[in-house]
Amino acid sequence: MSDWMPGPDTEQHGGATDQHGGATEQHGEAAEQDQEADGAAAGSPAPSFDPAPPAPLGVGRTPTGHAGVDARLERLADADHLVADGHTEVYEDVHRGLRDELTALDARPAAPAPAPAHDNRS
Repeated sequence: MSDWMPGPDTEQHGGATDQHGGATEQHGEAAEQDQEADGAAAGSPAPSFDPAPPAPLGVGRTPTGHAGVDARLERLADADHLVADGHTEVYEDVHRGLRDELTALDARPAAPAPAPAHDNRS
């Protein structure tokens, strides 16, 4: 069972037809209205597919205290001056740089362990 009910804008296909099987004038008027609506859309300007101009996001960057990481994060500001298509290159570059910084932290030699306290009991 369907709950669908025709609305006032719904075209009824079971409407009256003339003796030759064609639609009556009521159907013809609806077709004219559709053509007028299409004509109004044709008169409007065509949508633009050009990329939007650059728009800075204005996101603040808080220094981390690690010079290498801060330099990579500052590179994100370059994306503010590029169209959206250019953002991917900047993001990938920053991601690569941050990954390199993390790898460098893992590669550093560990700090020497503290010398055990000598428990001299006499």
